Amino acid sequence: MVEVVERDDGLIDLSETLPKYYLAEYKDWNPREKLAAKCVKGRVLDIGCGGGRWSLFLQKKGHDVLGIDISPLALKVCKERGLRNVMVKSISEVDSSLGKFDTILMMGNNFGLFGNPKQA
Repeated sequence: MVEVVERDDGLIDLSETLPKYYLAEYKDWNPREKLAAKCVKGRVLDIGCGGGRWSLFLQKKGHDVLGIDISPLALKVCKERGLRNVMVKSISEVDSSLGKFDTILMMGNNFGLFGNPKQA
């Protein structure tokens, strides 16, 4: 499987590793990610949760996790993999109606979801 990434800044990239990475088990995460996972506390909002690898790991650790993504198909994958709480929502739709969170994740280059520095 190959993933084609095309951004509005002109970057076009082919990757055979990203699809596996999006669904990787904790044992296959890089050391930085494993260290970051130790910092997670309480209720978690995973923005741009993709295939759900972070959300699922944290849910298994006992955290109350809400995974959001703009892709209904990504969320379908999350549900099929066992994530209980998902919502189709863009980053610009995140507001107080979602409740309070102790940890907010934006893993895997998700700061690009803001669109530009002003919106961030």
